Amino acid sequence: MTQEQLEIMRAKDGFIAALDQSGGSTPKALADYGISEDEYHSEKEMFNLVQEMRARIITSPSFTSDKIIGSILFEQTMDRKIDNEFTGDYLTKIGIVPFLKVDRGLAEEENGVQLMKPIDNLAETLQRANERNIFGTKMRSNILSYNEEGISEVVEQQFDYAKQIIAADLVPIVEPEVNIHATDKEQSENFLKSELLNQLNQLDSDQNVILKLTIPTVDNLYKDLIDHPRVVRVVALSGGYSVEEANEKLSNNNGLIASFSRALSQNLNAKQSQDEFDQSLKEAVDSIYNASIT
Repeated sequence: MTQEQLEIMRAKDGFIAALDQSGGSTPKALADYGISEDEYHSEKEMFNLVQEMRARIITSPSFTSDKIIGSILFEQTMDRKIDNEFTGDYLTKIGIVPFLKVDRGLAEEENGVQLMKPIDNLAETLQRANERNIFGTKMRSNILSYNEEGISEVVEQQFDYAKQIIAADLVPIVEPEVNIHATDKEQSENFLKSELLNQLNQLDSDQNVILKLTIPTVDNLYKDLIDHPRVVRVVALSGGYSVEEANEKLSNNNGLIASFSRALSQNLNAKQSQDEFDQSLKEAVDSIYNASIT
């Protein structure tokens, strides 16, 4: 982590590109990209194809630090190279701050939420992230319905891991997603906000986090979080919304910027020519950037 990267994340206009599909979500990501499951025959082939997709995105002239301030990587992506440089180093060279997804997926639903599975070998992963010049991490939980006990457990688990990540000199992205289809989404968001503030208020002055949250039902609900001294930035996930709907909702929330995955790549296809691919990516980047700075 460098001071320059921290200032980029604190203040620069732009958004975070999420390119961190893991083993479980990779087949769908490839299918959305126009590569069906019958076009590869092993996990190795699958990960090679998704690496090619990610490299095509990252090396596109439409993927620049003018509008993208950070990018979240899957662990295998961190260990692979683009133009003979490790991905984190390549991103840093072009002015984009690299993050690493460190969670190991979600546990079964209990108390209306899915906690993260235990993050095995976290210390070892964080050491490797430092060796690969990664700035920060990301870890996701899932809130499916309003349950105070469950939401409290989600936030407590997130911050327990966040403190370990901070101690390793990395900046954690804390992502307690509220499912966009939850019938009590607004109620869950209000309680989540209070739990996040409670944890933030217990951090020391040198402990900082980034929050990644579902775009709230009530506009500007998260202003207190955006203004909190322990919060580097609050970013929004697209959560299954189309890029158009996500952008519209995002633009109604001052200070909230995007960290979109599917909404960024929904119009990209393996069969596109390079010009078509670059143009589709440019349109997505421009629209997400504009919604993030509105």
